[in-house]
Amino acid sequence: MTFAWYGHLKFKEIKFFDTLPLFLIILLSWGIALFEYIFQVPANRLGYKDYSGPYSLVELKVIQEVVSLTVFSVFTILIFKTETFKINHLIGFGFLILAVYFIFKN
Repeated sequence: MTFAWYGHLKFKEIKFFDTLPLFLIILLSWGIALFEYIFQVPANRLGYKDYSGPYSLVELKVIQEVVSLTVFSVFTILIFKTETFKINHLIGFGFLILAVYFIFKN
C-alpha cells in the first residue's frame, strides 16, 4: 500500500506521469493497491485463527501496522531523499516495539 498511496508523489519527476490528470493517477494507484491486496487478503485469511492460523485479529493488525510502518520508513528514506529520519521517529518505533510485545504477551 505504501507505493500505491505515496509512490505517485514521485511521478512528477517522470515526464510521462507529470502530465496525467489526477483521476488517471488515482486509477493507477488503485491498480497497484489491487495487486497488493491480492497478497494481503489471503495472508490475513491464512493467519487468522478462525481459519486455522496462529493469530488473533488484534495480533494480525499489529503485525500489519509494524510491517507497513517499516516498509514506509525504508521507502521514504530510499525514494524521498529530502525526508529525514529523526529521533522522535526512532522513539515512536520503540513504542511500536513495546506495543507488539504487550499485544503478544500472554
